[in-house]
Amino acid sequence: MRLFLLLAAATTTIGGSAETVRRLPAPEARQGAAVGPRDLYAIANYRIARYDKRTGEKRASWEGDKARFPHLNSCAVIGRDLVCALSNFPGVPQWSSVEFFDPVTLAHRRTVSLGQGIGSLTWVDRHAGAWWAMFANYDGKGAEPGRDHRHTILVRFDDGWRRTQSWALPASILERIAPMSISGGGWGPDGRLYLTGHDRRELYAVQLPKGGAVLDHVETIGIEAAGQAFDWDESALGTLYGIDRGGSSILQMKVIGNAK
Repeated sequence: MRLFLLLAAATTTIGGSAETVRRLPAPEARQGAAVGPRDLYAIANYRIARYDKRTGEKRASWEGDKARFPHLNSCAVIGRDLVCALSNFPGVPQWSSVEFFDPVTLAHRRTVSLGQGIGSLTWVDRHAGAWWAMFANYDGKGAEPGRDHRHTILVRFDDGWRRTQSWALPASILERIAPMSISGGGWGPDGRLYLTGHDRRELYAVQLPKGGAVLDHVETIGIEAAGQAFDWDESALGTLYGIDRGGSSILQMKVIGNAK
């Protein structure tokens, strides 16, 4: 998601339709999938598994203390780390942290605690020299008093994890994710931000607005993955990985762009 060539970002627009080109059995595929140069990762609350991207063979696994790692929502390979979003969903008050793992051994390296705040952290990404993260809010299970799914928010942090700007979701996405929230997200190869909800088979493309504090909803793309966390494959333009929770599988999907 983070290291695509600027040329590709400037000339390629992802959009239109998506097709599933491969299924990889992965019992841990409950919360999301991530992809690296040679590996795939399946995430399930307090468990992570690393699979060989080519053969599908499991290479490593990690299981954390449920009290410390109650709900891993997503992961992404960023630099030399596997960076994961953790929350205490459905517990309240909501707290969140960013967890860093070795992408090969899956050994836990360090934590950035975000404490209690504005929602449950569901994904984190690195883009344009900053950290980007989304904090989910809900109408029912896991909800904080006085907040609902409309309070889901995108936040940009600097390298010291200080909040620099934030944006709300547009009504066209809020009405489709209710009563849940955004479960997956990341910057795509075309420079747009992509989001997934909790259970709809849809990928939402958004852009930062030229004015105001509400993201622009650019496009909705149908995908087989029913929400949850996903990751773009840096080595294959237009390819992303998501999960089939019911089938305990990682899905490799190809998004075919429309000419703009």
